[in-house]
Amino acid sequence: MDPLRRSPAPLEPRQIASPLFDPALVGFYTQRSGLVNLQTKRGCPYACSYCSYPSLEGRAYRFRDPREVGEDLERLQKEHGAPQVFLTDSVFNDHEGHYLLILEEILRRDLHLAWSCYLRPQGLGRAEVALMKRAGLFAAELGTDATTDLTLRALNKGFTFDEVVEVNEAFVAEKLPCAHFVMFGGPGETEATLREGLANLERLRHTVVFAYSGICIFPGTALRQLALEEGLVGEDYCPQTPVYYQSHGVDPATMNGMIEAGFRGKRDRVFPPEKSRQQMEILQRLGHRGILWPTLIRYDRPRKTALTETPC
Repeated sequence: MDPLRRSPAPLEPRQIASPLFDPALVGFYTQRSGLVNLQTKRGCPYACSYCSYPSLEGRAYRFRDPREVGEDLERLQKEHGAPQVFLTDSVFNDHEGHYLLILEEILRRDLHLAWSCYLRPQGLGRAEVALMKRAGLFAAELGTDATTDLTLRALNKGFTFDEVVEVNEAFVAEKLPCAHFVMFGGPGETEATLREGLANLERLRHTVVFAYSGICIFPGTALRQLALEEGLVGEDYCPQTPVYYQSHGVDPATMNGMIEAGFRGKRDRVFPPEKSRQQMEILQRLGHRGILWPTLIRYDRPRKTALTETPC
């Protein structure tokens, strides 16, 4: 069913008790980052092999009342002057369509509040993206995580790279910035999948890609079980000293060199992670606040090859 055509059950009347926001804490976050965080639900029904969210929050969604979320957003805007809000749900665009009720509540209240979120790159067409933009979404971070169908299946992502491209194109059509986060070196990674993955990333237009080498192993995940079977960690492994999964199918140094070569000269392709911190420092010196990576995206000019001290 088209989620935009769903008919959600009407909300039962009830007294809404919105939590109080500590002005000192809100002030700290707005001054330091330009962002205030808010959650609209907890839990995650997906089973990505590396992810600890289901262990931390549960494997089923627990939704907040959309009116309560709307009230919180309105108070953050009117009482605390929050410049931007980040919705910290593990996945904002849940398959049950609760996120659409949040959008309706934001529009009903006419908030005109800038917000961003994490999205699953699946099941989002231009209509859904346009609705989120109309409700105030100004940038979205997509949990793409891998770059080929083989490595996506190995992480149990449940979607294909063609679907990732389709979602990216929906954002491009609306001229709405999005960023993809991908991890190389996971289960099934080889030099062949690495070359295919780097070529696939070139299909993602007008976007930023943040790449990482290896995948951190967390307790309670399928990746930890695989790492245990492969002898990468022991039964007593503690994540306070992180261990990163690296596929036996590709040498890490070779892999990192291939990623760096594939990203070289492309200001919207970020690897290694230290490059992101350097770019952020430059943008902060230029006076940018909040989510900074959208400044790397332009729809009306050729692709830039380097970030300099001049405005983008």
